[in-house]
Amino acid sequence: MADVEKDLIKATVRGFNRAIILWLVNQEPMSGYRIVKEMKRLTGQSFHPGIVYPLLYELEEKGFTVSEWRQRGRRRINYYSITEEGTKLLERLRELFEMPVQQVLKDFLGETPAE
Repeated sequence: MADVEKDLIKATVRGFNRAIILWLVNQEPMSGYRIVKEMKRLTGQSFHPGIVYPLLYELEEKGFTVSEWRQRGRRRINYYSITEEGTKLLERLRELFEMPVQQVLKDFLGETPAE
């Protein structure tokens, strides 16, 4: 794959980072490390913690997520979960992807039924 193609794919995925993080922590509270791993699993792209953690801090600062330190053995791990405001934002993002954008995405993915 050409560098230009790789850059376009990365930029496209990067545009969805905040929405993906909100969706993940809406499923269950997660540590930053697990969020990094889940994002790679979902997108096929590697995410450096230096990209993910600033987004987590930003989402928390804006009131869309909240973090809580938990003791796991000798370690303290910060778990992130969605707030009520984050849930509202996630719902607004879902609405954004309804028609006609949803149809464009289905066509893009080859899921449009033949007429």
